[in-house]
Amino acid sequence: MKERSDKVVKEERSYTTEEIAKLLRVSKLTVYDLINKGELPAYRVGRQKRIDSIDLENYIAKSKNQSSNQPTNQEHFSPNELSASVQDNVIISGQDLTLDILANSIQTEGFKTLRDYNGSLNSLIAMYNGKCTIVSSHLFDGDTGEYNLPFIKRILTGHTYTVINLVSRWAGLYVKPGNPKNIKTWEDFSKENITMINREKGSGARVLLDEQLRIRNMIPKDIKGYLKEETNHFSIATAVAQGIADVGVGIEKAAKVVNVEFIPLIREQYDLVIMKSEENSKLIQSLLEILNSTDFKNKIHAIEGYDSSKTGSIVFETD
Repeated sequence: MKERSDKVVKEERSYTTEEIAKLLRVSKLTVYDLINKGELPAYRVGRQKRIDSIDLENYIAKSKNQSSNQPTNQEHFSPNELSASVQDNVIISGQDLTLDILANSIQTEGFKTLRDYNGSLNSLIAMYNGKCTIVSSHLFDGDTGEYNLPFIKRILTGHTYTVINLVSRWAGLYVKPGNPKNIKTWEDFSKENITMINREKGSGARVLLDEQLRIRNMIPKDIKGYLKEETNHFSIATAVAQGIADVGVGIEKAAKVVNVEFIPLIREQYDLVIMKSEENSKLIQSLLEILNSTDFKNKIHAIEGYDSSKTGSIVFETD
């Protein structure tokens, strides 16, 4: 359980209506309509309306669970429901927006998809335990400098699987506009005047930071703010924008929405993993066709911040 101080930090996070419109990819008029209907709680600060991050997260979660608002069969389930449904559905685990696009594309091929919004490491463990069908992974291994395969091979030992590239993207640091504390490298986390905000355990961003600290012999407990966690890139970027933290780790796209600067440090490989089996043969074929289609790549290009030059290529597969 998080300490009370962490809870207070999260409750203080808020967005303007313009930021909400960009996050939800809707017009400001739509945001005002949601506010007026009482679906999205807001309050006024001077002449500006603001929405707390916890209310935004609750609205998104509620929307995902209202099947009446979904024109497709895609739904969001609890871990227990996911486990019970894995035999009849394509369960896609991961947090990136590109996975929602993929889920909708898979549904058009006649499969029913469910989304599990879990971090990369936790997703692979769920796959090992037979609780999901496709998992996304962006896990950096500090010993080899590689993404994903070192973790996949360790965790899925004894299984047969295929690894397919989804996208690549920049990961790096969020800092305040103008970078007043001159934060440029991983080593800067150890400075006494630097306070960070962290991602949750099991997420790819958390693994990236922990590996970078480990290979530099930096001690996490000595870094201010290391124990304070948020569960998505936008909350991390917003914490930096609001001065709650000086730096956080995330992807470039969130920095374009929230008023922070982004310092790119590493090119992430974001891959998909699917078990090889007779039952999955048709799904694997459909997955490859979707990922290599012009239609899918155009949808990826439309949301910016992603490189699809290797999308659909097979990175690795067991015999």
